[in-house]
Amino acid sequence: MSLSAPKHRFENSTVLDSTCDVCDSSDCVINEHSEVLFNSNLPQSNTILKCKKGQQFIMEGAPVNGLFFIKSGVVKVIRTGINGREQIVRFAKPCEIVGHRGFGTQEYYSIGAIALKDTELHYFSKEYLQDVLLANPRFTYDMMLFYANELNRSENKVKSISQMTVRERVIDSLLYIHRKFGDLRGYINLPLSRKEYADYAGTTEEQVIRVFSALKKEELITAKGKKIGINDIDLLKKEISDHNYFLDS
Repeated sequence: MSLSAPKHRFENSTVLDSTCDVCDSSDCVINEHSEVLFNSNLPQSNTILKCKKGQQFIMEGAPVNGLFFIKSGVVKVIRTGINGREQIVRFAKPCEIVGHRGFGTQEYYSIGAIALKDTELHYFSKEYLQDVLLANPRFTYDMMLFYANELNRSENKVKSISQMTVRERVIDSLLYIHRKFGDLRGYINLPLSRKEYADYAGTTEEQVIRVFSALKKEELITAKGKKIGINDIDLLKKEISDHNYFLDS
């Protein structure tokens, strides 16, 4: 699947012109500068790309051609680990940026990204963003702060995870996904496979199954296929309280 141009990457998708209506948060760097980003006369300023469930829209190792802002849907960000094993770096939802770590500093994406649901993405080409950043110092400054916060969160997460047991990493993963996506009829509102939990927690599928089994026996969670419900969130938080639970929110 080519990454040379959006129209080739999304053969079954429609490319539209639009404005940002994802949120009204002043903490969102895209929304805060939407007038600059979406009302420009420069080409490719208002491109929306539609991505089907399961479609990979960033290929690890492909040339960097821009970044993506999620309008709707859910995305998993991945990278290749030891022995070619997939590692999930994070999950992203509407009002979050994907592909930014390669922009401006590298020629190739160090991550891949796959839609977990049908997803709409605002696409900003590398050339367009460079023009906007050069012309708007305040936007450039806010993007610098965004990158600094991302780096700080990433470094703190690596430090915390390295000190956790397998059980603690699995619990941390459950709580992270729960606070990010919330509940739907008593279950975490993002059904994931045991392998996906393992790929995010940095362990094996077998270890995840064992931890889930133990947590069910302790009546801390309930499980129905891919659906996981948290019965006692306070007890789970207490188990990993020494590892700064709210670092990766």
